[in-house]
Amino acid sequence: MMTMTIPVWPVLAFCLSIIAFLTLRSAQKDVILRRFGFTRDLSRPTTPLLEKQPVSKPLASYTSDLATAFPPPQRDQFKEIVSKLPAARQKALGSLSFTQETFERSLLRFEEEYSNADDSKYVFSGLSVREIKALGNFPDYSILSGVPMPKPYLEFDIDKARPRPYRPFRWPYHQTMSLTKMEPDWWIELESTYQTRIAQRKELYAKHGTDVLQWLPGSELACKELMETAIQFICARYPMYFALSEDRLWLENKILGVRANIREKHPLLILLDHIPEDFAITLRDPDTGYYVFRAGIICSALGWNVASKIGLKLHEIHQPIPDYHKMQFSMDRFFSKMPTSKPIQRGSWGLEVDQPLYMPPGDSHEAYRDFQDKTLTRSRLHLRVDWQTLRRLPLSGGIVFNFKALFTPIKEFRDEPYVPSLILQVLKNGKENMMKYKNTWHTEHVVIPTLEEYEQEQKKLGLMEKDWEPQTLDESPWFPGWEKKWRAQQGF
Repeated sequence: MMTMTIPVWPVLAFCLSIIAFLTLRSAQKDVILRRFGFTRDLSRPTTPLLEKQPVSKPLASYTSDLATAFPPPQRDQFKEIVSKLPAARQKALGSLSFTQETFERSLLRFEEEYSNADDSKYVFSGLSVREIKALGNFPDYSILSGVPMPKPYLEFDIDKARPRPYRPFRWPYHQTMSLTKMEPDWWIELESTYQTRIAQRKELYAKHGTDVLQWLPGSELACKELMETAIQFICARYPMYFALSEDRLWLENKILGVRANIREKHPLLILLDHIPEDFAITLRDPDTGYYVFRAGIICSALGWNVASKIGLKLHEIHQPIPDYHKMQFSMDRFFSKMPTSKPIQRGSWGLEVDQPLYMPPGDSHEAYRDFQDKTLTRSRLHLRVDWQTLRRLPLSGGIVFNFKALFTPIKEFRDEPYVPSLILQVLKNGKENMMKYKNTWHTEHVVIPTLEEYEQEQKKLGLMEKDWEPQTLDESPWFPGWEKKWRAQQGF
């Protein structure tokens, strides 16, 4: 009988290699896996990209299509809500019959307030004024929209919480919207700067008024709906800090130690008092199909403000952005067809001296962008990320864009694998008109040498391959090992 002998040394070497691999830090394991063409399935929220295809179409046909395009109607979701109402209220509603012809013929005018309109009129979500009034205050927006309520974040501590470390860097760097599916648990993300930001935003409103907060006629329903959706979210996500009274009239905010009557102020002012996010509401013009900025609270804008943009169509708002004309048709079409159940998210970034939150046209802080200060130190430099979401409101049909400005000292990049190299690639090789718009030149004399230093350190420590070619990371908008670092820094 023949016996097979297996050489001992190759097996022993293989075992030792496995043991050595398992002792490496997470980021070093990633480097080795990437070198052999593998990527790990990291335990992180997934944010798959929504692919967008360039489309070419004659302008006349395009405009005509928008005027007759409507988002998916909310009739089925409305009927589900109605089925849970008491029998008496269901009977009072009467027939729920619907025809497309009646709907299109009976649309509310652009500036018409729903509460004063004839009950037989419709908003472009497909619901009549009568039906919307029958729902009352605080209907279940998770059913109406198809976006689930967030899971309670029970371990959350407002005094320690940090924002997730967004690093939305891409290479090749083209002007695209780079949209991903929104994570329902993270629509409104609170952190330890909450009280400071609320106070700062209220001070900005007291000083600048309608430059930072405005609403135009016809936006009443959308503003009310946005406020109620946001309050439902924070009460579900952060139940240890927020609660709504049974009569749905009072919001208790335990962080600020206040109890607010939410019907005593305009809905945007309630948001200003309790949620440190910026919101911009766009509504469909029934005559053209274009979406127009009709209401908002923006306290974190650089180079613009509410007063300079309100009343404008999408392409007019984005006119300063390089190459936006190439995306205009796709974005207008996306807005016209966007369902309530598929909100999206994206991030934009810049490099700033200190932490400018609100910088309207002509602000004194703009002077920093005109020259390279020889006395500038790296400790004053920050990455600013505007983390943004876009979602359709199910009753009004309006689309709300919200974002918050997050600042990170550039020293944080030192131990974040690939991040220094990726930023360097964009700064050194980005398209000229894009980099001029991004306006980072005033920081580059300090940022570039700093990032080059961090890049060499990472190669020496094995946090990245020495021959790595810059490319968008698999973990985007984060980086390898981001969650471990984030949880360690905030303590939960």
